[in-house]
Amino acid sequence: MIASYCVPVYFVVFLPLVVLAYQVVPQRHRWKLLLAADYAFFFAISGKLLVFLLLSTVSIHHIGLWLGTFQTERDLAVKGAERSERKAIKAAYQAKTRGVLTLGILFHVGLLLVLKYADFFGGNVNHLLTALGLSWQIPTFAFAMPIGISFYTMQAVSYLVDVYRGTVKPDRSLARLALYMSFFPALIEGPICRYSDTADQIWEGRPVTYHNLTFGAQRILYGLFKKIVIADRLNPLILAVFSNPAKYDGGVIALAMVCYTCQLYMEFSGTMDVVIGSGEIFGVTLPENFRHPFFSKSISEFWTRWHITLGTWFKDYIFYPVSLSAPLKKLTANARKKLGNHFGPVLASGIALFCVWFCNGLWHGSAWNYIFFGLYHFVLIFAGNFFEPTNKWVLGKLHIDRQSLPWRSWQVLRTIVLVNFGELFFRAPRLRTGLSMCRRIFTKFTLASFRNGDFLVSIDWKDLFVVIAGVLLVLTFSILQERGRSIRETVARQKLPVRWLCYYAFILLIVIFGAYGKAYTPVDPIYAGF
Repeated sequence: MIASYCVPVYFVVFLPLVVLAYQVVPQRHRWKLLLAADYAFFFAISGKLLVFLLLSTVSIHHIGLWLGTFQTERDLAVKGAERSERKAIKAAYQAKTRGVLTLGILFHVGLLLVLKYADFFGGNVNHLLTALGLSWQIPTFAFAMPIGISFYTMQAVSYLVDVYRGTVKPDRSLARLALYMSFFPALIEGPICRYSDTADQIWEGRPVTYHNLTFGAQRILYGLFKKIVIADRLNPLILAVFSNPAKYDGGVIALAMVCYTCQLYMEFSGTMDVVIGSGEIFGVTLPENFRHPFFSKSISEFWTRWHITLGTWFKDYIFYPVSLSAPLKKLTANARKKLGNHFGPVLASGIALFCVWFCNGLWHGSAWNYIFFGLYHFVLIFAGNFFEPTNKWVLGKLHIDRQSLPWRSWQVLRTIVLVNFGELFFRAPRLRTGLSMCRRIFTKFTLASFRNGDFLVSIDWKDLFVVIAGVLLVLTFSILQERGRSIRETVARQKLPVRWLCYYAFILLIVIFGAYGKAYTPVDPIYAGF
């Protein structure tokens, strides 16, 4: 298990030693230390599967240089050609670079599909063959999968596409690409970084300053609080209910659903706090992955605030390429003529939106409940876009102010409810179980378990009190941050005794109220499995 030994080793041994050694070595050699730490960290978790990370890094280095060679040749050829010949030259070289890019993408995506999805696809093909009455079956294989492969594969693809588009120059340094691909704080759960955002920062070897050290430590402590005090404490209840939902009524299942959504947010955003705080210590600004998503007024807005780097990756590398492709542009133009300026483009762009959400669901895991999770959000977002004019008309007829507090509050509440049902299917062990649990919420809902205390499944009142208090504290911080207040800046402006009182208070909260010991099973980082 990752959590059982890596968490204390990371904070007590690994990170302090790397920070100390990083500050001691000369600046020109710091990249070497970070690279050694990156690969040591990955090897400690995935062992010999490190070879896949190496393979991915070496391949994008060579393919990037290959693309760069064609681009240089193209520019020289265009420069020395007649005006009438330039278009043909550009088209010829575009075909070459597109072929190289396709090769690079197929290699990385194909490797991911084989390692992560071979057993899933093979099993489903065999089920289909059986349903058709055919006795023939294809062999299925389950492969060992490197931790974080989905994350670093997306970083590799983004680098190749950006080089192809000309927004990034191909890097001749294999070492700098290796640092970009393997920076240890972000290796397991992201965020999904772009080459232009982080590669140079990691390479520079900026000194560890007092500001970066204290601000990074603040962020790490806050993340640990969210994960260990809140998320891990909810795990026994969630595990019990989702493992045997038929044992519980709809009320307890609804509670477990809400608790899982809370756990997932506190766990994932808490881990991102640790990751971003760790990077901040080294002077590396990693992209934010959460922006208070539960203040969203629609599902579409929610996904601009939740797992931000994943959403922007799908937007830039799937949605835009599909929606701007020649066939879809033609379809959009025809749909606009027949259905108008709103419904035509919405229906046409729905194809690109479907591709995004199908891939989003499948990216999370090789199971039908993940695909259902993606398509669930596709339907909600597509319906929201499609019925937007109708919604405006109805609100106008009812004289409802869309900016009024009651209406905005209703939108936030509605979004939270819809998100919770999506997470129910996300967490369910299989799609059929998720559908059964959803049905029990609506057909077997009762408050009896809450009146007699049976809803406290595998946790007690003390656990519940700590969770509620922790959630209220995070909610308070989130409201202040949403209003533009920086808690960290406020703490940093205080006098030394007050600052360190805040730091020690948070440390004590984690030590005293953390969910660990004999009563708790260590919980692996949830998104590490994706």
